[in-house]
Amino acid sequence: MDDGLRNKYDRLLEILKGYGSVAVAFSSGVDSTFLLHAAKEALGDRAVALTASSCFVPEREVSEARQFCERIGVRHLVAEVDVLAIDGVADNPKDRCYLCKKALFQGFMDTAVSEGLAVVAEGSNVDDEGDYRPGMKAIAELGVKSPLRAAGLRKQEIRDLSKEFDLPTWDKPSFACLASRIPYGERLTNEKLRMVDEAEQFLLNKGYRQFRVRVHGSDAPLARIELLPEDIDKALAPSVREEINDKLHEIGFAYVSLDLKGYRTGSLNEVLK
Repeated sequence: MDDGLRNKYDRLLEILKGYGSVAVAFSSGVDSTFLLHAAKEALGDRAVALTASSCFVPEREVSEARQFCERIGVRHLVAEVDVLAIDGVADNPKDRCYLCKKALFQGFMDTAVSEGLAVVAEGSNVDDEGDYRPGMKAIAELGVKSPLRAAGLRKQEIRDLSKEFDLPTWDKPSFACLASRIPYGERLTNEKLRMVDEAEQFLLNKGYRQFRVRVHGSDAPLARIELLPEDIDKALAPSVREEINDKLHEIGFAYVSLDLKGYRTGSLNEVLK
């Protein structure tokens, strides 16, 4: 490990130790897994993992969260949350993430108090400060801590350190909640979220690692598939194209399209002014 990374990691441990105890919002993604690992090293049994299970999150993510907590010996609390019942969320406004995060993290804060934990921490990093992220406003308003940002850690540095510590997520593809696959203003339903989840699980099973299946329309929904540029030619091979098309029709999509620009984070934000 080079000195720069070591210094940032030592700084992170110092920040975490300063909390005294912490509840880590744990999604099993790259950032929160790394944060939970550091919290365990810094605070031992005074670090607890909190996970929200909902229709916005594939079950495989919750399962991976459970497995990791068992592996490193961290107490893990999982809350079943009906996110579509949160006021305004199902309408899918531009600040949907703010409304959802505010409610979820308020629940985490309440749990932390009941468990006698000093703070709630989440895993955003320095690179998250660029894109449109209304959920960050909710985190700031509630006083949730962001120790990875406080330590100046960027995404690639987190991956590099995760590899150094043999964490299973060091090369895990980036993931965002399933609601981010549906354009703002289009109502969120359990059925749409199920279709996205099944379509993305199918692509994952086929060996694709980084992708999104965006949903457009309600009466005759269209699937817009974003793949890494190097995977596009593979998907256009006649037999593969037909298999993907048939499977997504079976899942419930009326139309299936391939986005020629390829995978990118936050593509639904491109229409925002």
